[in-house]
Amino acid sequence: MSALAFPQTSTTRRVGDDERASILAAPGFGQHYTDFMARARWTVEGGWGQDEVVPYGPLELSPASAVLHYGQEIFEGLKAFRHADGSVWTFRPEANAERMQRSARRLALPELPAEDFLTSLKAVVAADEPWVPEATSEESLYLRPFMFASEEFLGVRAAHEVDYYVIASPAGPYFPRGVQPLVVWITDEYARAGAGGTGAAKCGGNYASSLLGKREAAENGADEVLFLDSETHTSIDELSGMNVVAITKGGRLLTPSLTGSILEGVTRLSILRLAEDRGLEVLEQKLVMSEVQQQLESGEITEMFACGTAAVINPIGEFRSKEGSWTVGDGGSGEVTLALRKELTDIQYGRIPDRHGWLTRLV
Repeated sequence: MSALAFPQTSTTRRVGDDERASILAAPGFGQHYTDFMARARWTVEGGWGQDEVVPYGPLELSPASAVLHYGQEIFEGLKAFRHADGSVWTFRPEANAERMQRSARRLALPELPAEDFLTSLKAVVAADEPWVPEATSEESLYLRPFMFASEEFLGVRAAHEVDYYVIASPAGPYFPRGVQPLVVWITDEYARAGAGGTGAAKCGGNYASSLLGKREAAENGADEVLFLDSETHTSIDELSGMNVVAITKGGRLLTPSLTGSILEGVTRLSILRLAEDRGLEVLEQKLVMSEVQQQLESGEITEMFACGTAAVINPIGEFRSKEGSWTVGDGGSGEVTLALRKELTDIQYGRIPDRHGWLTRLV
């Protein structure tokens, strides 16, 4: 099968220059969408094809499309960054491509070759280059590749027809307050994913299962929810859409080991490498919540943060639960947390050398 090319079939833009400039001045997160999108279709008979870049717009689906009944879908999230010379780059897209392939295997969807994944990103960003914010801020163009079972069929089996799309959205801070310490609610009622399930896959069902926990957190004055393991409800898994990291006063970085119920974050993976470069001892292990609470009270854990593509790195200032509350350090952002965040974003925006070869030029 030949590689996909994603040719642009239309140059008609939906949004005028003035309206686009107004949006880019305050984009928010996930509120506005660019002029174009990429798409391709897979069939069991012919494999991948029908690839093109078309104007962004509604999709036409049969009410019997398999995704609407059995949830067979996956997605990814990454960003395009404007550098000072005007070029546009993305961060570790090969890791996103590999994760999408792992997600596809778990959801019984076809794997999109990594080469085609990267080509789709380049094609969308080339068409939507004016939507990439300037390099004067930490804003970016958020890219959302996704794949779903589009076959019109109500039998329970893996779909024989699957659609792949990439849409894009100019993005500011994920949290409206920006980079400020989060209040995190520890739920003992809900779990995000279970052993042997889809926790390691980036699929919509995992996020749907987090929504009641997020509502519970909001009702208790928290910004986010922390899910514990589904079997014992004693050890940390992750937040609704972010991994969790702790820093100790002895220079150790602690994060939950990947058990199959935790998403392997690209940002998480990158932070572990940057932390090792700084001389921190990186430990991936089971983090029992009661022990973490004790270490917070004793001062052994001095900083904690959440990390993910959308939020990058955001400090955690306080945990709350039905049993009480625990302040992280002095409740502030944390020196190591902010240093790691600055180094990561400086690499992404080309402000410092990319010594690990993580950046890929899109335009």
